[in-house]
Amino acid sequence: MVPAASPGGPDGPWFRRLVPEGAGAVGSRPMATQAPAVQGLRAGGTRIGAYVALTKPRIIELLLVTTLPTMVVAKRGLPSIGLIVATLVGGALAAGGANAINMFVDRDIDRVMHRTQNRPLVTGAVTPRAALTFAVSLEVLAFVELWLAVNLLSAVLAVSATAFYVFVYTLWLKRRSTQNIVIGGAAGAVPVLVGWAAVTDSLSWTPVVLFAIIFIWTPPHFWSLAVKYRDDYEAAHVPMLPAVASLRRTTREILLYTVLLVAVSLYFGALAHMGPIYTAVAAVLGAGYLLMAGRLWQRARGDRATTRDAMRLFSYSITYLTVLFVAMAVAVLVRHP
Repeated sequence: MVPAASPGGPDGPWFRRLVPEGAGAVGSRPMATQAPAVQGLRAGGTRIGAYVALTKPRIIELLLVTTLPTMVVAKRGLPSIGLIVATLVGGALAAGGANAINMFVDRDIDRVMHRTQNRPLVTGAVTPRAALTFAVSLEVLAFVELWLAVNLLSAVLAVSATAFYVFVYTLWLKRRSTQNIVIGGAAGAVPVLVGWAAVTDSLSWTPVVLFAIIFIWTPPHFWSLAVKYRDDYEAAHVPMLPAVASLRRTTREILLYTVLLVAVSLYFGALAHMGPIYTAVAAVLGAGYLLMAGRLWQRARGDRATTRDAMRLFSYSITYLTVLFVAMAVAVLVRHP
């Protein structure tokens, strides 16, 4: 049994202010030494950049990469540009709001972890109150935009994903269970449901299998990264698997999830009648993933695995998901131009 992390973390209750309201961003020059015009420009740019950082743009990019191909598969062709833009904008707003709330809640452990010490709420570039206001505003805007420009189902799904990410993953599981990313990762799989619902205004077994692909992909993807930062998670008392289990067990779990992932990805090809292009790409990508995950597990069994090996697998996992979903869109557009 993994002991539950302290609810307050090393700096007290989760919602306590951790930094002075007026603290500046790390690395910024003293404002008094700058000319007024330059001072205002740089301050404005720093503030905008800090708010953008709250949304975790790189995560949003990956979510959108899975949403658009899903829309193509659902339509069996290219949806209207207006619908694509409206869905992607709404999805980006919802994901950005969820990520900002996550930073608000986790600002105490972000202060402890080296990987996250430059986040806006740690450096003081944004105050906790401003960050929470910004995050909630994004969620409201996302719901309204998706409801009016797309449909109610897609709006409900997008905001439901945020609620799951915040309350189930961030507030409940993250600091208490080694299954945190396994269960909590479901939130990152919802965008494919949003994309499907945007086109069809309904759900079926096919988008559920797409959901399963991302759901199963998330643990091995994240655990590969967490191997590198396991000391950070230990310091923050977050029971991420690599921080509380041996490298042998972690790599075994990664390999098992990878086997399941490849099987589900091939099953999707048959279920959705994706044709030879998708099937071939999924098979090649899956073989590469299995080889790399297997090699990492074997090296861990011989106590030869390194952080570099895990990070190679992490990088490949991003390539895998991106190319897999692009292949879906290409396969459909070739057959239904």
